[in-house]
Amino acid sequence: MTNLIAGDPGLHFWLTRSVAKVMGISLSEAMADNRLTAQEYAILVSDCRHCALVESCQCWLGAQKDLARNPPPGCINSEALLDLAKPF
Repeated sequence: MTNLIAGDPGLHFWLTRSVAKVMGISLSEAMADNRLTAQEYAILVSDCRHCALVESCQCWLGAQKDLARNPPPGCINSEALLDLAKPF
């Protein structure tokens, strides 16, 4: 994590959810299936708030027409999202 000033919590909540959705991941379902805790979800959003790639993330989201196998390049939450994308 960098020393950037944390971004708007609402924006980063939606960015986190949107990237997951484009990857075919429902964070709500992951929580219901006990694959993601509320604390882990909060960490995803918090980490996103400190990412320097917000503009490129928004552009990536806007360009998606189908499900994506991977999060946007440089995504701070790549590892966690890829883990959640694995079948269980």
